[in-house]
Amino acid sequence: MFTWRGSALQETWKPLLGLFIVSEVLTWFYEDWGLARFSLTQTPFTLVGLALSIFLGFRNNACYDRWWEARRLWGALINTTRSLARQMLTLPKAPEADAEALRALQERFVYGVIGFAVSLKLHLRAEGSFNDLQTLLPRPLWESLLHERNAPNAVSHWLGAQVQEAAAKGWLHPIHQDTLERGLTELTNIQGGCERIKNTPVPLTYTVLTHQIVLLYCLLLPLGIMSTVGTMTPFVVLIVAFAFLGLDEVGTQIEDPFETDANDLPLDALCRVIEVGLRQRLGETELPPDAKPVKGVLY
Repeated sequence: MFTWRGSALQETWKPLLGLFIVSEVLTWFYEDWGLARFSLTQTPFTLVGLALSIFLGFRNNACYDRWWEARRLWGALINTTRSLARQMLTLPKAPEADAEALRALQERFVYGVIGFAVSLKLHLRAEGSFNDLQTLLPRPLWESLLHERNAPNAVSHWLGAQVQEAAAKGWLHPIHQDTLERGLTELTNIQGGCERIKNTPVPLTYTVLTHQIVLLYCLLLPLGIMSTVGTMTPFVVLIVAFAFLGLDEVGTQIEDPFETDANDLPLDALCRVIEVGLRQRLGETELPPDAKPVKGVLY
């Protein structure tokens, strides 16, 4: 009941306060100046309120579908990275003389898969710093990313080159090479799905129209209820406005699920899940801690 962080109230309290003040002023004029001729009946507000509720419901469903599809894509990313790591660590075979070289390639590949997930997170959040990748990727690859406009695409290309190297040295059977290539293709498909969500927002006219109707409805609402509610008009308007502005804000918050707001996807935590799981497969024991919520929010 008293949750603040992550709630719609965190973003709507300012317009709510403004509407309360406007309602208070209109009610004062109505009570003290007898401006009954400016009041309206409740019928238009009932009709518009019903239509507005349906409209907000459709918009929120559209925004939630985007959020849920993004979560499914990142769930598929976790599964695909685990499969790629398992396949690279178990399928290649090399003679004793090449065992050390094969192990080095396997470690580079697994760390590269982790780097792909991290680079995808940075790409979706439009973060220009690649410091998080410095310990995951070979230095030449990391330095090349500083000039790339699509870092995850460059990392997946490098991963493909590692598979080709293992095949060229005879460590990887052609059938197993094809299996790994399909996994890399799945990474590309996941990235494309995330970019589609990121680069195709809900049409602006749809969002603007919703904001405008909600604000206009709440501003005019005092004129429709003053004659029956009287001095309680500002409080009734506050409750109704909280409902409509809150529903409107919910859709806005989850429209782009890759940002760092409280209700967006916890991409940092998902990347940490991938990193810990794959580094354990390499036999490492000194692992980073699991992501913890910060003030109740997991990023």
